[in-house]
Amino acid sequence: MTHPFEVRNEFTVDATPDEVWEAIAAGPGVDSWLMGRTEIDSASRSIRFAMFGEVSTGTITVWEPGHRYAWHEDQNPDGTFTAYEWLIEARDGGGSVVRVVHSGLLGEDWEAEYNGLSVGDRAHMKKLAVYLKHFAPRTATESLFLPGPIIEDAWAAMTAAIGAGANATDGQPARLSVPGIEPVDGTIEFVIPSSFVGMRTDDAIYGLIHGYNGMVGATAQYFDDRDRSTETEAWQKWLGSLAA
Repeated sequence: MTHPFEVRNEFTVDATPDEVWEAIAAGPGVDSWLMGRTEIDSASRSIRFAMFGEVSTGTITVWEPGHRYAWHEDQNPDGTFTAYEWLIEARDGGGSVVRVVHSGLLGEDWEAEYNGLSVGDRAHMKKLAVYLKHFAPRTATESLFLPGPIIEDAWAAMTAAIGAGANATDGQPARLSVPGIEPVDGTIEFVIPSSFVGMRTDDAIYGLIHGYNGMVGATAQYFDDRDRSTETEAWQKWLGSLAA
């Protein structure tokens, strides 16, 4: 049996509606803050996205550049689907107000899925705001998402990896501290205790997730041209060590 759901978020950013539009309605912009890979074709009104090892397709249902955008995923065999609607409004004095509605039908494990979506959406909206403030109009040269083990508690390891304690807060100094990766200083940009923590450096946004079903994951969006293959291997080893 499927279950309907709806998650709403609203936030303000010091970016123009056109800048927000490029970040949510163009594949390179979306890949600069959301894990996975997204392809958006406004001419054919189609969208294709790959996440968690699965590929989904959908239809763009609203396309009003700089103001409103919506898409609807093609229904899965079990009847589940997801849909997004974005509304962008210019804010008095500059910047934009962004409103997002994430809705659809979830499956049998809908309560756990809904809790994961609620927390995940909030974290990704924070990450989008960080991207718009510090990196746009640049787009990521590489976007990384590495799933890890399923464990009960990862918060201490997650916060230690970015040089913060368990009481990490937005805005505090951070230092990437993962074996095999050259340490780099930055700033804690988004914290949802026990679930998400992320930091920004001059060239990257890093995120660590303890999400749905207890899976730990690492994400990174890079905005420079350095070879990151060694860093990717280090993240994989770090994730593997959490299950030891």
